[in-house]
Amino acid sequence: MPLHPLAQAFVDQHAAAGFQPACRMSVDEARVMSAEMFASAPPGATVAKVEDLRIDGPAGRKISLRVYTPAGEKPFPVIVYFHGGGWVVGDLAAQDADCRTIANAVGCVVVSVDYCLAPENKFPAPAEDAYEALRWCAENCDRLGGAPEARIAAGGTSAGANLAAVVALMARDRGGPELACQVLTVPVTDYNFNTESYLENGEAYVLTREEMQWFWDHYLRTPDDADDPYASPLREPDLSNLPPALVQTAEFDPLRDDGRAYADRLIAAGVPVTYRCYEGMIHMVLGPEAMDDLAAFLKEHFALER
Repeated sequence: MPLHPLAQAFVDQHAAAGFQPACRMSVDEARVMSAEMFASAPPGATVAKVEDLRIDGPAGRKISLRVYTPAGEKPFPVIVYFHGGGWVVGDLAAQDADCRTIANAVGCVVVSVDYCLAPENKFPAPAEDAYEALRWCAENCDRLGGAPEARIAAGGTSAGANLAAVVALMARDRGGPELACQVLTVPVTDYNFNTESYLENGEAYVLTREEMQWFWDHYLRTPDDADDPYASPLREPDLSNLPPALVQTAEFDPLRDDGRAYADRLIAAGVPVTYRCYEGMIHMVLGPEAMDDLAAFLKEHFALER
């Protein structure tokens, strides 16, 4: 089907604003462009409380967290959320509106994680920050307004969804924390630029094949890192014993097949999966239906943990 009007409007606005692919800029220029793009978006909804925290991370790093608390009575379930940006750009502002929407729609605490970025901090540093943030949230659930038994989930968008999938693997492999579910929105799951969706959608829909190569090149220390499942979770031989997953993809996204392949592998391993591909949509725009599906999925799986 053709582009959805919402997606077409975004493509047109992006072109009119003169935004260029990150791969045609320096890292600093790409970060400025990303910040400008997110600053131009409408503000998110009001939530009962927003708090910024700093915690100790691996290798002496500090990790900034932004905690969104909805109205209502504690304890709340908690989702630890990782922003997109190809592991190179993006910050707590990148998914601010989404985090506010999730907090209100689900009635959960959303903890947005400002993990370290490449190329200053290459793989596995961002993934290790993400896992440490998840572990800290599980251990400090009462501090966050959650229950001591920690109904906790991991989620993210794009490269952040890669990190959400990776921390689910790490939590399984390292003995916790136990997750209620994982939410993977337009995830990056493999270092592979020759899938059908890359070849079909790699030029005209804002996120390009060349740009994804640029992001990966900055993230990995060497191409050999791509074989590590904590970089490319699709390459993990055993995907069993992972939490239920929501995997969301877009029809005109070069990463569409990353998400589809990971969902199929999870299903084959016996993991409960809800898969959605939003017709007419692009990587940056999935539409309100996607947020409705995300909220319904989290409500269902947090309820199962009560």
